[in-house]
Amino acid sequence: MDLDAYSHAHGPKWDRLTQLGGMRRLDGREADELIDLYQSGATELSTMTSTMGRSIPADRLSLAMSRARLKFTGTPANPLRQIAIFFTASLPAALYRVRWITFWVTVACVAIGVAYGVWLGSDPRNLVAVVGQSNIEAYPQQFVDYYSNRSEAAFSGQVWTNNAFIAAQCIAFGILGVWAPYALLQNSQNVGVSGAIMAHEGRLDDFFLYIAPHGQLELYSIFLAGATGILIFWAWVAPGHRTRAQALREDGRALFTLVIGTTLMLLTSGLIEGIVTRQDWPWPIKIGIGTVALLAWLFYQWVVGRRAFRAGQTGDLERFEAGEEKLVAG
Repeated sequence: MDLDAYSHAHGPKWDRLTQLGGMRRLDGREADELIDLYQSGATELSTMTSTMGRSIPADRLSLAMSRARLKFTGTPANPLRQIAIFFTASLPAALYRVRWITFWVTVACVAIGVAYGVWLGSDPRNLVAVVGQSNIEAYPQQFVDYYSNRSEAAFSGQVWTNNAFIAAQCIAFGILGVWAPYALLQNSQNVGVSGAIMAHEGRLDDFFLYIAPHGQLELYSIFLAGATGILIFWAWVAPGHRTRAQALREDGRALFTLVIGTTLMLLTSGLIEGIVTRQDWPWPIKIGIGTVALLAWLFYQWVVGRRAFRAGQTGDLERFEAGEEKLVAG
């Protein structure tokens, strides 16, 4: 191959490719031309490198193609900007989308927990049959000691990771349709059993006092995770105008961001449980801290989320991040 002759013959196209790659904006015709020149340039670059190896014309063409490629693939987003967008738009919008189903899941779980506790407490024989007499007698003191028999950091870390794992399972396995309702039912029954035992031993006040500071946000986080799993399942059961694959793909991506959201919510409740509950402060102060934490997250979900949702956010990835299949000029 005569490299000089080859470069002379194709040079005008390479110059045009360089010109288009350096332009800030392209109209539809120029975008089509850029893609055509890029495709032909790839063939010409392959021909030069396979026959002549590395050369100045080949390096020049490679640089022009790299710049052109950025025009239709985009440049990497600033990580700090992406983090800011996630916490101000994507996450609150996803939280907002599950607000009502979270509300009804909360109502259902509270009703189940209360009903289960009342049923067990109405007849001591039921409680003994479920828990055992020896466990009933030892449980109240164990319940109180549970919040102070380990260091603050170790206890906060343990309850956080345990609850975050449960929440992540509810979301990740929500597509199955049974895991999230089962986990919510088990959680509601466990709370009902604890309340029934404490009431049976005359220490129902301790039950509410010790669970109130962290439990408000912790239980709401679990309910939200379960609601998210149910909504992901519903995406392919009733996809609406979308195909089932499309609905599951879009809602699964968008709502799976709530794994991060619930993890952060549970981190907040874990810190309250590990640090605040054990303090020798008046109970109204400790419970008030938990209430403020819950209200802050509800504001983030309902108010910040509403603004983000009305601005067009859903929690899903941008088109090209999600794997856009078609390039449309213009």
